[in-house]
Amino acid sequence: METPKKQGSCAVCGIKPKIRQIITTVRKGSKMKKQKQKVTILYERLSRDDELQGPSNSILNQQQLLEEYAERNGLTPYINIQDDGYSGTNWNRPGWQKLIEMVEADEVHCICIKDGTRLGRDYLRAGLYREMFKSRGIRLIAINDGFDSFANDDDFTPFREIMAEFYARDTSRKVKAVTQAKGNSGKPLTSIPPYGFMKDPEDKNRWLVDASAAEVVRRIYLMAMDGIGPYQIAKTLSEEKVEKPSYYAAQIRIAGGKPTQYDMTTPYAWNIRTVCVILSRIEYCGHTVNFRTSKESYKDKKIKYNPKEDWMIFPNTHEAIIEQEIFDTVQRLRGTPRRFDSTGEPNPLTGIVFCADCGAKMYNSRRSKRCVMEDRFGKPYTVKTSDHYTCSSYSLGRNSFKNLCSQHYIRTKVIQELVLGAIRKISGHVRENEAEFVQKVREMSTVQQAEAAKSHEKQLAKNKKRIAELDMLFRKTYEDNATGKLNDKRFEQLSSEYEREQTELEAQNIQLQAELDAFNADNVKVDKFIELVRRYTEFEELTTPMLNEYIEKIVVYEPDKSSGERIQDVDIYFNFIGKYELAEEEPTAEELAAQEKRRIKLMKQREANKRHYAKKKAEQEQKEKTA
Repeated sequence: METPKKQGSCAVCGIKPKIRQIITTVRKGSKMKKQKQKVTILYERLSRDDELQGPSNSILNQQQLLEEYAERNGLTPYINIQDDGYSGTNWNRPGWQKLIEMVEADEVHCICIKDGTRLGRDYLRAGLYREMFKSRGIRLIAINDGFDSFANDDDFTPFREIMAEFYARDTSRKVKAVTQAKGNSGKPLTSIPPYGFMKDPEDKNRWLVDASAAEVVRRIYLMAMDGIGPYQIAKTLSEEKVEKPSYYAAQIRIAGGKPTQYDMTTPYAWNIRTVCVILSRIEYCGHTVNFRTSKESYKDKKIKYNPKEDWMIFPNTHEAIIEQEIFDTVQRLRGTPRRFDSTGEPNPLTGIVFCADCGAKMYNSRRSKRCVMEDRFGKPYTVKTSDHYTCSSYSLGRNSFKNLCSQHYIRTKVIQELVLGAIRKISGHVRENEAEFVQKVREMSTVQQAEAAKSHEKQLAKNKKRIAELDMLFRKTYEDNATGKLNDKRFEQLSSEYEREQTELEAQNIQLQAELDAFNADNVKVDKFIELVRRYTEFEELTTPMLNEYIEKIVVYEPDKSSGERIQDVDIYFNFIGKYELAEEEPTAEELAAQEKRRIKLMKQREANKRHYAKKKAEQEQKEKTA
């Protein structure tokens, strides 16, 4: 009789399919383990604060300690991952990020560190990472702490991590106090001086002028004085193969240090931001600026820029590369956007021409049309037929159908002629009557400052009186609300209005007092203007540097046509001395003859224009009748 086979067994080997599947899976798993072997990570980290505690925390010491422990306890194979110079409060460390990537790829079976603080000094994040390792079956060993996650659960580990964070917080507080004291003393806080300076080898808190880089800085400022924008400056420097600041610093100033974070494959690639930063650094005038940036917390690695009123500026702490007057002029020029037309050049007068009635800047308008003239290639070219300024308020109001101001039309050529004539006239007067000029400017400045100071003091007293009244009104309103005479809604409305008005008055008082202090401390800069006059000897044409150095602003009035002729007043304010009016000289016979000739020519032109427009009108009417 044939023996029956066991139900569900294989006909060849007699093993159940389920058991055979388990054996196959185990064999496959053994193969996979041989193909993908996990490793032990020996992690070392060192920060600047750890370096101050002695050589025991050095990277080499940690590496030697961890490798000996791994060899002794059979934690092989192992690899070393290091973060040298990274704080424990920073979790974006490159070595640590690599470690986490390997953990998530299931390539790690053990992590070995010297002590718990090597992970980091944030007990919340450290605890989350410990739980992550535990959930993935990864062994964590801290040798000096006697901690092994596979051997025991150390309840004291969280307290160690809390103490490590307290240490980091206390260290940050101490460093901040030292930095604050250093900054208040006038010593520079930046570790690397701006481009154009270098540290004194004998005194790290003192800056010296780097001659080659300083020449580039001076050239950038001179180009800005010529009305050239940051984009054109950067393009010119790149084309002329001038080394950019980061490349220059890596090659010259900090050679032998750590590799720079900037791209060193493009040594001449200047960009707009670099030029703008150079044009905005007041350190080039010889001043030290501290507390320009700050951080919210010792855990926050993001730098924020403080408002300018929180900066501390210490004047004349090192040799200047740029004169203060040039720096101030460049800042004024950068405050006005300059548009480029078909000529490729902006109008240099833009930003300094103002309306006399509303005080707004005036817009420049350049119009062109196709001319019948042809170039040597037979193509028509563009000719400028209109270049003038109008009040910006008038232009904006016209677009929105509002009468904000009048036009104040004036041609650019007229302004240029007036400015060049004023510069010639005052320069000649200064050369011939320097003593008289100095005396007159000082008297004018004294009178102007005295009037302004008197007005400021009067306004300050008025504001202080009103602030005291608001304090009394607020107390009375509070008492009425407390006794039930005034409901809460009305109280909140009145109190918010009082506080708003008081805040505005206090801010105005601060500004008035600052201006009053400036009046009292300011000396007339007449010597600077005389030096400027001596610098310029040629006045054939009005150049952009001459315009920017001489002129502060130009004020244009609405023309007067009541006499039948167009008469327009223009006030010209000079740098350093303001508005300076010379006594009008009697015109010569030649000048009178020239004026009469211009007047007759103008009258003839007007008559011709009238006849032309009358003819056009008659032709138009005739066309309408025949149509």
